Amino acid sequence: MRLVLTTPQQSVLALEDVLAVHAEDSTGRFTILPGHADFVTVLAVAVLGWRQRSGVEGQVAVRGGVFVVRGGREVSVASRQVVVERAPGELGTAVLADLAAEEVAERAARLEATRLELATWRRLRRYLAAGHGPAPRRNGEPWAGDGAPAEASG
Repeated sequence: MRLVLTTPQQSVLALEDVLAVHAEDSTGRFTILPGHADFVTVLAVAVLGWRQRSGVEGQVAVRGGVFVVRGGREVSVASRQVVVERAPGELGTAVLADLAAEEVAERAARLEATRLELATWRRLRRYLAAGHGPAPRRNGEPWAGDGAPAEASG
C-alpha cells in the first residue's frame, strides 16, 4: 500500500510497501490494511502511525485533516499541520497538547472575528432603521433605496 501525507505547504511523506496505517477519528482508533474498501474520514488532533513491509515503523502528529483510502492501495492524508517523529517514541502527549491548544486558539480567533462582523452588521442595521440613509453621492444627489437617485422634491 502507498501512504501519502501532505499539508497546504508541502508533501510531508510518500511511502511504498506500507502494511498498516493506524489513525484516530471521532469514533475512535482504527487500522487500515491493504485491500481495505474506499473510506473517508475527518481526523482530529491525533497520532498517525504506520508499519512498512521492511519492519520500519513511524508516526506523525496531525492537527486535523482528511483521511482517504482509495482502491485499497493508497492512503492519503491532508492535514493543516504535521509534526514528524525524528526518533522512535519522540511524539508524546506534549506535542498533541500543543497541537490541540493551537486548534482551540484558532477556533477562538474565528469565533471572535465572527462576533465582530455580526456586531458591525447589527449596528449598521440599527443606524439605517433609525432613518439615517447612506451618504450622498459625489454629485450631491441622495440615494434612493434601490440605488437610483431620489426624486427631487420641490
